[in-house]
Amino acid sequence: MQVNGVSQFPIYRDLGVGIYQMQLDWARVAPTRPQRPGDPADPAYHWPDDVEVAIREARRYRIRVALQLTRAPRWANGGRSSEWAPRRPTDFAAFARAASRRYGRVRLWQIWGEPSRQSNFKPLPSLEATGPRRYARILDAAYASLKRESSRNIVIGGNTFTAGDVSPRQFIRSMRLPNGRPPRMDLYGHNPFTRRGPALSKPPLGYGWADFSDLDTLARWVDRDLGRRRGHRIQLYLSEFTVPTDHPNWEFNFYVTREVQARWLGAALRITRRWRRIYALGWIGLYDERPNGENGMPGDEVNRGLLEWDGDRKPSYRAYKRG
Repeated sequence: MQVNGVSQFPIYRDLGVGIYQMQLDWARVAPTRPQRPGDPADPAYHWPDDVEVAIREARRYRIRVALQLTRAPRWANGGRSSEWAPRRPTDFAAFARAASRRYGRVRLWQIWGEPSRQSNFKPLPSLEATGPRRYARILDAAYASLKRESSRNIVIGGNTFTAGDVSPRQFIRSMRLPNGRPPRMDLYGHNPFTRRGPALSKPPLGYGWADFSDLDTLARWVDRDLGRRRGHRIQLYLSEFTVPTDHPNWEFNFYVTREVQARWLGAALRITRRWRRIYALGWIGLYDERPNGENGMPGDEVNRGLLEWDGDRKPSYRAYKRG
């Protein structure tokens, strides 16, 4: 959002960005239990200044803001670390309502990030439905709360990624409420990271995984297991997509050339434009990470950006802007 105190929103506008997404960490916002949990003015809440700044800048440049509500405070999850789910979904729902009241201009609400990954969400045994079912209750409670606050709120659920400790296929199949029905949501979130050029004609990865080329398969899973009304198709919200370049890095087990990054990004954007099933495609990382090797030399930093760490444009910058 800012680099050395300078707003990056003019760059977002130049690129044609329509949504700016950021996290809102419940554990940090509410380290102690609020007495009036649905009231954003409760003194237990410590709302971060950067969200206000982002909303103001986004409005100036006609960009929407999406907030990802994530993590749970110790008072809500039995004194555990913040990736553990709250014991009562209603506590999370009350936080969602307070956030909606605090940030009345925000309409896009993402419920947790990659809950199919144990480091992000627990309990999550890989061979049981416990985690997805627990998540389903949290999602449905937040949906009801956000919709009561404003019918214009758009709730994004699922939020899986390509693989996971629980595969996207299993997570989608297991997202069930105690009454056996799927949770309510407006959009299904997924981060379709890939090691191959995006093309829906490619064969499935298998294992219940879903990269960008498997989005048509993912959509069928969503239709079959999460559609609550006959004939209603939930659009896909692709929150995070990126392709690392230049050299091995600490985050991904692959990398490509800068030209390939631009080509894959262009292909992903063409699919997004042509297929109405996709609501939005998000790119994670405007800048490459700063070199972390000795004497400023390249190390294992992730070069996922459209810009080099010092601001020089990569070929993918032009590809994004064209797309």
